Amino acid sequence: PPDARHWCLRVWISVVPETELDIAAIRREALDFRCGFKTVVLATSSIDGEPEASYTPCVMDNEGRIYIYISRLARHTRHLLSNRRASLLWIENEEAARNLFARRRLSLECDATEVSRGSEQAEQILDQMEQELDKTVSVLRTLGDFHLFRLTPAQGVYVQGFGKAFDVSGPALEIENGPKGL
Repeated sequence: PPDARHWCLRVWISVVPETELDIAAIRREALDFRCGFKTVVLATSSIDGEPEASYTPCVMDNEGRIYIYISRLARHTRHLLSNRRASLLWIENEEAARNLFARRRLSLECDATEVSRGSEQAEQILDQMEQELDKTVSVLRTLGDFHLFRLTPAQGVYVQGFGKAFDVSGPALEIENGPKGL
């Protein structure tokens, strides 16, 4: 598949009217920010509501959905198999942040769907993971305990800094309001 990291710019150009330039620029920044990472912080919860925070490598498809390939040996995988909700967090590196209390970040609430092992879509996404992440994926593909999940963003928040938080929705990170205070 085409490089999904370039998807961000294509969507921004094709969807956003010129009259919304300020919001459009913020949306583009949020899309570019998300595309700048190869890993994501993953938050899940058990069926009983017990939280778990971890991280995982990830890739995106051309529609802005996120894919993760994770082992059933990890609690977050078992959580996703029983509770199809997750939260994702991309956060600015501490060394790059001007203020540790106002690090740039994007948090998305997502619906998780398992992609069937051996399906055409699974094979395409795993090929993409090998190309974009690491050849380690070729070894992980042979292990039966790994599951491929598609995480579809429903809503979230993009934070540029103090007093600069924007509600976003969907895989394309639509912004429908101005900044809200933190």
